[in-house]
Amino acid sequence: MKSKNIEPAEKWEDVRKKLNITLEQEIEIRLEKEIIQAIVAVRKNSNMTQEELSRKTGLKQSVIARLEKSKNSPRIDTTLKILIPMGYTLKVMPVDKDIFV
Repeated sequence: MKSKNIEPAEKWEDVRKKLNITLEQEIEIRLEKEIIQAIVAVRKNSNMTQEELSRKTGLKQSVIARLEKSKNSPRIDTTLKILIPMGYTLKVMPVDKDIFV
């Protein structure tokens, strides 16, 4: 069996430069990830399956699955459609200033 040469993982700073991602875009990506993780946590803490959430929201289970896997960026109306039946909403808050350093 041949051994494969595994290259070390790139540092995020290098990836960001290659993709030309601004700090603001990176913050948007992080916040979106946090929102998605919160949605998944709420659903699981409610002992609700994606199929049950689908029935409550009227969204297809596949839409919920793609959102939870970060395949698509969630629109605000879709996010609210998922959160409200579980007793949650979105809240606009100031961004932590330390995030811009």
